Amino acid sequence: MTVTVAAVAIGRNEGDRLIRCLTTLKDQLDRIVYVDSGSSDGSVQAARDLGIEVVELDTTVPFTAARARNAGFEVLKPGGLPDFVQFVDGDCGVEPGWIESALTEFKDRPDLGVVTGWRSEIYPSSSIYNALADFEWHRPAGEIRACGGDMMVRSNMFDALDGFNPTVIAAEDDEFCTRVRKAGFRLTRLPLSMTRHDAAMTRFSQWWQRAVRSGHGFAQVGDLHPDYFVKERRRVVLYGGVLPLVALLSLAFTIPLVLIAVLAIYALSYLRTVRGLQREGLNSSMALHQSVYLSISKFPNLIGMARYHLRKIRGSAMRIIEYK
Repeated sequence: MTVTVAAVAIGRNEGDRLIRCLTTLKDQLDRIVYVDSGSSDGSVQAARDLGIEVVELDTTVPFTAARARNAGFEVLKPGGLPDFVQFVDGDCGVEPGWIESALTEFKDRPDLGVVTGWRSEIYPSSSIYNALADFEWHRPAGEIRACGGDMMVRSNMFDALDGFNPTVIAAEDDEFCTRVRKAGFRLTRLPLSMTRHDAAMTRFSQWWQRAVRSGHGFAQVGDLHPDYFVKERRRVVLYGGVLPLVALLSLAFTIPLVLIAVLAIYALSYLRTVRGLQREGLNSSMALHQSVYLSISKFPNLIGMARYHLRKIRGSAMRIIEYK
């Protein structure tokens, strides 16, 4: 029996990155759906010019990547779902041969729900922020707990789980993968290049907003699944909230030893981060540099976590936090 697979690409104002994404998919698949979240750069027409089926999301409803992916999946239902669906972000090009490799992994493994691979940055040396993202993407291969939004899924499983949670604005892929595991399915990362990403982060403000978004994801997904992102939330609260507060109190009450102790804790944490990055393969110079940002990231993470809880208390819509 012939195995069928389709792709759902999502994007907003991705420009040439979207063209690259859709072109790499067309080289490997016949059925592709592009879901656009209110682009103003001609992305919709560019996709149609390539012969791609386009879905334009209702602009009166808050955009989320989860909502976009679900909308693309729904379009595939009439006439019968394909066996598998490859999700990909519009700023990623899919590597040649990836679709075939992922399908091969699914063969004779009915318990396998998600297959992913390695994402890498196209221009990792263009900025420290791109380098940080490139290192972040390269996680160990094998059975995994979660992965990013570039993934191939078993369609009937995705449908049974009602897809992504459309209210989750960040780490929606982690939230989905958590439900996949709880439903008894396995997830695996192949030691293969899957997609090439273009973060296009050149400014500190972009990196900061991305870290705020990550913090929002820690809080929201942690709220839905208390057993997930536990260590991440604890680190953010400790290094982004508790220790700064203790330092301020030590200054206010003139207790220098307490301030010195706080600074020592930060220094030790920084050194542990450096050693950890070196063990994972980064050279000393890059490990020292990246560790600065990983240490600072706890502050925007805390802002993101606080923003989620404030939105929840007020009953506000969970709107996306953009960094591009």
